[in-house]
Amino acid sequence: MNSELRKSAPLLDAYLSYFETQRTAFTIPGHKQKAHRLDQGLGTVVDTDTPLYGGLDEIKLTEGTLKKAEALAASLWGADYARFSTGGSTHANQAIILALGKPGDKIAVTRTAHRSVLSALVLTGLEPIWLTPEIDSATGVPMGIPVSELERVLVQKPIALLLTEPGYLGTISELPALISKAHEHSIPVIIDAAWGAHFGFNDALPKHVLQLGADALITSVHKALPGYSASALLLAQGKLLNLARIEQSFETTHTTSPAGAPLASIDACRALLQTRGEELTGRLLDNVKAFKTSVQSNFDTSIFLNPEQFPTGRFDPVKIVLRANVLGLSGVDVEKRLQKANIRVEMADRDTIVFLATLADNADDFTVLEEALVPILKSLQGPARETQTSLSWSVVPKVGISTRDAYFADTEFVSAKDAIGRISADLIAPYPPGVAVVAPGEVLTEQIVNGLAATQQAGVRIAYASDSTLATYRVTK
Repeated sequence: MNSELRKSAPLLDAYLSYFETQRTAFTIPGHKQKAHRLDQGLGTVVDTDTPLYGGLDEIKLTEGTLKKAEALAASLWGADYARFSTGGSTHANQAIILALGKPGDKIAVTRTAHRSVLSALVLTGLEPIWLTPEIDSATGVPMGIPVSELERVLVQKPIALLLTEPGYLGTISELPALISKAHEHSIPVIIDAAWGAHFGFNDALPKHVLQLGADALITSVHKALPGYSASALLLAQGKLLNLARIEQSFETTHTTSPAGAPLASIDACRALLQTRGEELTGRLLDNVKAFKTSVQSNFDTSIFLNPEQFPTGRFDPVKIVLRANVLGLSGVDVEKRLQKANIRVEMADRDTIVFLATLADNADDFTVLEEALVPILKSLQGPARETQTSLSWSVVPKVGISTRDAYFADTEFVSAKDAIGRISADLIAPYPPGVAVVAPGEVLTEQIVNGLAATQQAGVRIAYASDSTLATYRVTK
């Protein structure tokens, strides 16, 4: 197969070479790239699959292909350590949190963290010190964690600071100041940058967090970059983090049969950024700007979040966030109309619609979206509504018992009304974005119970509750 990237991407080259060679395999995977003999549909799905040890390298890793590829990634991002994950940023988050300390130790964590962070707290027994984001009064979106929040919790002696940057809506904390303050106290800074894999490869984009001095960067390769689903990168520096322990934790939590396609795609995306990153991100920036400008020209009021609304470098300029409330319409209703036109959006709730733009989109794709979107917005437009900050960004948790203790506690189901004041045994979150409204061990307040019901009634999916109807809640006894 002709591919320019394979010249500089050893794992991609190994993957393509495997399928260019006639082989007779008596090893995994069980389909042996021959499932079409059994059923054509099944073959279509699995016959281009090979695991790391079944195709890209020998079971004893004698070729070292993965290590070569990971070393190239470490070099590009300026890290001491890099690992490729086929379990997404979820796995990478769990791995590095497992490496931080021992049960009972405390870490400072942004409340806008993805649910994978909370599952890691259950697994590790680490205790969160929750950091509350600053909310922008004009737009209702979380601006990030102010330095004052970190200063507030330093007395509790956290062993690490874990932030999610950029946030789901594209906003970014004042990272240089946060990193500097943490390092004054020898606290390592770990950044879940799942949505920021494109950062640092164009001067018009924010720098990636390792460039800003962070100690670890976790990012999804299948979100902002064109990687295989569930592909992710874990990158770390060794000054304040124990790299040997991270390696142990990574292997402890990762599959022993990593699929070849996600691994090869991570290597390919690294090579793509290294060889064409500035060009491709520049094209994306231009396309997003042109799209926003063209759509905006149809309306008198500002309908998108834009970098100019935030301090310099504090918003991802390729993030497309439409403020449905300023047009007096429901983001969920717009989403339903777009689905009928075979257009899918990343997220929609009552007040907001998020469109994910990536390197794989071209100008024609944005034209298709615009031609479908503008008539829908005009047809549904009504009087503007005041911004209502989403539950995911506005709830200040009230901790009753530890996350781990709640997870393993005896539980019972009670009515939604009777759940108020009780301790939740479930993590419950609108999905997307997967940010917890309540976590195991936290008190279910009237704001949470009533707010979740209203969010569900507005058409937003509420995930992970034991009773998906929210008629009852699972609480600790």
